[in-house]
Amino acid sequence: MATKMKPAKQARERYPDEYKAEAVKLADKAGATAAASELGIQSSQIYSWRTKIHQAESSSETENRHLSEYAELKRKFAGQKEEVALLKTASAYFAKNQK
Repeated sequence: MATKMKPAKQARERYPDEYKAEAVKLADKAGATAAASELGIQSSQIYSWRTKIHQAESSSETENRHLSEYAELKRKFAGQKEEVALLKTASAYFAKNQK
């Protein structure tokens, strides 16, 4: 009885981030199916790369928005601290001069 030999698994090919970004740009221009056939990869791979790139962009945009809001709140807080210090000084002055 002959035993069947399993074919060896192919190692997954790893692509650099620049290649992925260029593939997504090409897919945006020519379409995912056309870009995939031109690059010799599956169109689902391009869709996956596109999703990951958009998620990374949106999270960095969100982070930048939070940082700018934080800076604005910090400026407002510093201004209010100055106002409180001025009011404390003024109330101490008037309380001293009322007697």
